Amino acid sequence: MTNRHTSDADPPPGPGEPEDVPLEFAAFCELHRPRYLSYARVWLTEHAHAATAVQQAFAEIAVQWRELLTSPNPTALAWQILRGTVAEHTRRETPAPDRHPADDDLAILHYVVGLAAPEIADVIGTDTASVAGRLRRTMLREASGW
Repeated sequence: MTNRHTSDADPPPGPGEPEDVPLEFAAFCELHRPRYLSYARVWLTEHAHAATAVQQAFAEIAVQWRELLTSPNPTALAWQILRGTVAEHTRRETPAPDRHPADDDLAILHYVVGLAAPEIADVIGTDTASVAGRLRRTMLREASGW
């Protein structure tokens, strides 16, 4: 029996990644890693720091993987882990009372990372209508401050 990582078709695990992970977790990481990295790079401008934060988030997600899968919304819980990990690596200022950090995240994912509302909904684990409405409110709030 051969190890699945010894075949030419499968790349070896990345630094800090366990060798044998559930296929579902590997697929989750593959799907979300580019978006998570783009988000982390907004807060952590050095690529290496952003990559480290995302890798730490995936390590925490791996520890909680079975529990996440039994939750009603695993993607939303994984997003919260990523946000918390990135926040630990930054010194974010406390937002103004009328600002919600999650709305700032939506604006970052939309205007900086370039994701459309359905893609954002997929990344953070919510529905597209909710994302679109929150983006509209954020845009109106920002426009009223001009």
